[in-house]
Amino acid sequence: MSEQNSQTGSDGFSPEERAAMKERAAELRAEGRKGAKKADDLQAVLDRIAQMAPDDRALAERVHATITAAAPDLSPKTWYGMPAYANAAGKIVVFFQDSGKFNYRYSTLGFQDPATLDDGDFWPVAYALRAWSPAVQKQVTELVKAAVS
Repeated sequence: MSEQNSQTGSDGFSPEERAAMKERAAELRAEGRKGAKKADDLQAVLDRIAQMAPDDRALAERVHATITAAAPDLSPKTWYGMPAYANAAGKIVVFFQDSGKFNYRYSTLGFQDPATLDDGDFWPVAYALRAWSPAVQKQVTELVKAAVS
């Protein structure tokens, strides 16, 4: 991905964003067993993102930041080795599959059954994602908000 993120000036999370995520994980661990589980799940997602190829990692970091901002009630966790976000019942609502996972030419943003994207008798539940832009961010934000409404 050659396009730079306007918020960080580079591809991926800024040092400040990384520090804030680590602080949040520490706060969750301090809350006790349930908080420790959430912190471990968040760390697993961040570790999985860090293992991705640079282009996929940059996309995954933007997806993570967008989902957590648009739907703070969703909990990050890994699902089949992919970053995913679950509702309060623990059901996966949205996930990110990097292109390298199955050697695809694009990454995928997908939604599971708990996502309320229903539109009549036929609607999309997965989207190809090749590059990040303000327009893509807006669409992802709208989809995530609709999925949890």
